[in-house]
Parts: sequence; structure tokens; C-alpha cells
Amino acid sequence: MTYFEKDAILSGIGISRIGRRTGIPGFELTMEAVRAAIEDAGLVAADIDGIATLGDTPAEEVNAALQIEAADCGTGFGTGGLLSPVMSACRAVAERRAHHVVVYRTIQMLGGTVPVKPQEENAPAPPLARMLDRPEGAPRPAVGPMDDVVDLVAAHAYSAANWLALNCRLHMELYGTTKEQLGWLALNGRRNAALNPLAVYREPMTMADYLGARLVSTPFGLLDCDVPIDGSIAVVVSHVEYAGDCPHRAVAVQAIGGSDGAGGWFHRDDYPKMAMSDAAAQMWSRTELKPADLELAELYDGFTFLTMAWLEALGICGDGEAGPFVEGGARIARDGELPLNTYGGQLSAGRMHGYWALHEGCLQLRGEAGERQVSRRPEVAVVSVGGGPVAGCMLLTC
Repeated sequence: MTYFEKDAILSGIGISRIGRRTGIPGFELTMEAVRAAIEDAGLVAADIDGIATLGDTPAEEVNAALQIEAADCGTGFGTGGLLSPVMSACRAVAERRAHHVVVYRTIQMLGGTVPVKPQEENAPAPPLARMLDRPEGAPRPAVGPMDDVVDLVAAHAYSAANWLALNCRLHMELYGTTKEQLGWLALNGRRNAALNPLAVYREPMTMADYLGARLVSTPFGLLDCDVPIDGSIAVVVSHVEYAGDCPHRAVAVQAIGGSDGAGGWFHRDDYPKMAMSDAAAQMWSRTELKPADLELAELYDGFTFLTMAWLEALGICGDGEAGPFVEGGARIARDGELPLNTYGGQLSAGRMHGYWALHEGCLQLRGEAGERQVSRRPEVAVVSVGGGPVAGCMLLTC
């Protein structure tokens, strides 16, 4: 069977200035990344006939700045989480609805809390209450991706740090995963960030530094959590026919997978697994490549445990084996058997909702990552984004 993503390539990448509390307007950051990606692809603005975005900078503003009328290509694959716009762009070029689609994600540090709607009179009970009230033997009620947030907030769990700490703690109970094993992910990221001039945290980190960091939500400390930043990253998705005209090696999209999995944050039958298990299964079903073929992994690390969960979901190691796999940091180092988060990850470089992982995967596959380039240029890489009830992943080759 042929899948649409095989007709797509990532022809260009761009990144803006990166920093903490820069004060730079989001539109300005967006245009820096978008213009850089178009130039990197060997194109001019007039060649762009599609735009896909999560909506941070309105597409009409980008169209106006580029003086073009690119079509909205942001729909077509709706279950890839934060990577959905990239996946939708792949479908758009495969179906000849566009030739070159620019996709961008712009982040600016924001404060405040997520509002929770009060329960309306006569509204259905929240998922947890429905579960507890259902008669014995009755089927489990369906729980959508965010349906059980109200239950978590009612239990005074107010953020993803609290929610994912629950997954991590159960993983520790089931498999003996340790805090130190989580620490090797943070240390590996910082070691790689030291070679990335755009990373916000580049100073050395020791295990003592990691273990001594301020507690956030047991077992997560401050250094288990990603770093909010200002910045923008863009990619150009083109039809595979353009590969021969790219000024850089064209990065091929071999397979994609996504899930906005039923089961919410904590109602899956296989909890503490998350939507990444479904996304990874879909991705591997669309290719003949296997986990053993991977030579590079740029995996989401909004929290250290999410990277462990991705390692297991992708079949890189078995259930409960991610802790021993990363322990000591040798396997995941840039000269290890599976280099991991070579740009520093969101833990040290900064939180770009996984788009920096995509940018870095392209650089490494093209052999253009500078000081942090993996010594033997990889040809097969996986990029993943998300956790909890929403996740997406892409298999890239070059």
C-alpha cells in the first residue's frame, strides 16, 4: 500500500532568534523563520502556494507580508497533535493541492493559568464520576482527549507536570525506573546543548545539580521540565518531484503517525501508556522500516519521562526498559548507538513544541549540524511530539 506522505519532502528549514523574554513580537519571529526556510529551500516567496500553522501567527498576516495568496493547507491529517500541520502539508502536496507549503510554529513565553469551565446545571457528570457511578459490568464510558482534565483539576492537579508525574510514578512502581535514570536524559540534553549556539542553557550540568533541583511535582524537579522561550521555526514541505532541485539534501517523509487517543489523561486500559503508543503503531504500519533501522531519535521532552515513554512506544526498547536503556548516557550520546535529542532538547535548548526536534532531525540527516553533527551522518531518523492523550511522530530518511 502507498501512503501520501511518501510523495512529500522537507525541502527547507528556518529558525528565528531564540531567547527568554526577548520582547520580540511574535510576527517578527515568525517572518524570520519563514523567510529563512523559503531561502533554505532554494525558493522565493512567489513559489509558496500553501500555508499550514497551528494559528499562533495568523496565516493571512504571513500571506500579506510575503505578498502572496497561499492556500490554507492546515487540514487533512488531524490526529498528529502539534505535528498535524506538517502532516497535513504532506497530504496537500501529495494530492497536488499545493507545490510548496510553508509550515511554522511560533512560541512566546506566557503566564497565567488555563481556565476551567464550571460544571453547568444538568450537564453530564465528568468522566471519573461516570466511571465510579456506572453499574457493575457496564461498559466503560468513552473519554475524549481532554475530558478528564476537570477531574484532575478537582483533585488539585493543575498542570501537565502533575498529570504526567502520575504516569511516571506508576512506571517507577511497575518497572523500578529511578530518578537517576530520568536524570541521564537531562544530562544528555545539556551536554548536547553546549554545542548549540541557540540553546538557552549551555552551562555544564552534573547529576548532583539535577538531583538537587527544586521539586515541582514528585518525581519531577525543575530540571525534568522544559524551558519556556520565545522563537519560531518553519519548514517547507514540497512534492517529492522537487528533490532534485533542492540546494540541500532533500529529507524524505517515510511514514507518519498520530493519535488524539480515547482514554484522556488517565483512563486508558493500558495506563500508564499514552497516545504515543497509538501514534507509533500507526507510523510503523505505514513503512517497511523497523525500530532497529533508526540511527537518530529527536524525541519530545516536555518532561524527561515523556522521552522514556516515547522510547518504549516506538519499540526502541521494551516496556519498562527505557530506564536501563538511557542509564549512564552512553547509548544516547552523539557517538552512541542511538543519538538522542542532539540539539539539547526542550529541557536545555528550549520549548518549541517539538518543531526544534524536526528542525534538528533535518540538519542531522543533511549532515549540516556543525559541531554537534553525529559523526556518521544518519540516514533514518524519528521525530516525535506530544504526550498524554495527544501525540504525533514522523519517520524521516535522507
